[in-house]
Amino acid sequence: MINQRKEHNIKAYILLFIIFAVFLTLLDLKYIGDEYVRRVLNLAAIYTIVSVSMNLVNGFTGLFSLGQAGFMAIGAYTVAIFTVPLESRASIFYVVPQNPVLAGIQIPFVLALILGGLLAALVAILIGIPVLRLKSDYLAIATLGFSEIIRIVFTNAKTITNGALGIKSIPRMPTMWVFFGVMILSVAFIVFLINSSYGRAFKAIREDAVAAEAMGINLFKHKVMSFAIGAFFAGIGGGLFASLLGTVDPKQFYFTMTYNFLLMIVLGGMGSISGTVIASFIVTIGLEVLRFFDNPLTLFGVTIPIFRAGFRMVIFSALLMILVLFFRNGLLGQKELSWGMVRDWFGQRRRYKR
Repeated sequence: MINQRKEHNIKAYILLFIIFAVFLTLLDLKYIGDEYVRRVLNLAAIYTIVSVSMNLVNGFTGLFSLGQAGFMAIGAYTVAIFTVPLESRASIFYVVPQNPVLAGIQIPFVLALILGGLLAALVAILIGIPVLRLKSDYLAIATLGFSEIIRIVFTNAKTITNGALGIKSIPRMPTMWVFFGVMILSVAFIVFLINSSYGRAFKAIREDAVAAEAMGINLFKHKVMSFAIGAFFAGIGGGLFASLLGTVDPKQFYFTMTYNFLLMIVLGGMGSISGTVIASFIVTIGLEVLRFFDNPLTLFGVTIPIFRAGFRMVIFSALLMILVLFFRNGLLGQKELSWGMVRDWFGQRRRYKR
């Protein structure tokens, strides 16, 4: 009965989120005319895909992985390499000519996006076979190292990735339908996966790997599966990221990018999909709103010295510290947002006012 109620709440939340996203995309070009606003919202949708995929590995399976930036790079470069118009490639690869095999290949964006996800999943499987036998901090260090190796390989594979110069002239998606549509499909897939027998196996491994193995769960198989699925969606997010910016280069995928996604899943709740979605939008939009603090401020002819580049990160970090003090397990912990939770929250607020 409890499980049925929980699944019903999750599905109700997914339905609400789909309605919100469809409504938002319907307003895309007619009402949300500011290119900057659309760009931030699209970026939030991309970060949602990647952070939810990371939560699948870290929050639901209990693996401490820090390789999302590397998998994003694979997806981003795959889209960049195969979608740039053929006539533009000579002007991009002007220092070192592009590999002749790749120079004549151009495929549609959707196929390139799926291919990027599949390549990221394949690399995750190859990495996961030796690495997933490690635990805790050792696994985190190993995956972080592989993420940096992937970035360095892309920096030096000049005939394929154009090295440190990056790839420009990537076709951009003109509408928010693409970004929010892929986000909805990705989140929905992971929700249904979590509520399947495989998802229950992931949670069992997270709670107690020894007990899960005693129950007949193949630990290695399920760890690799979770790792590969998480990498697939990170690659999808990377491909969308390349399409949003219109350019990619290795500097965009430093390991610090992974820390941003780790922040989102910790803030939203390790093991909460809805919490991760909410945190992704809060962090992405919050960083842009606080950009005001990075600009010099003069009041009555007096320049305030603390308003300078980087001050918004100080403010944002302080706000996060305050939030964590009140929500030690994140906004939702391991719970999912539901109508009942919202109703209870408003009920408590009314009682406090009385």
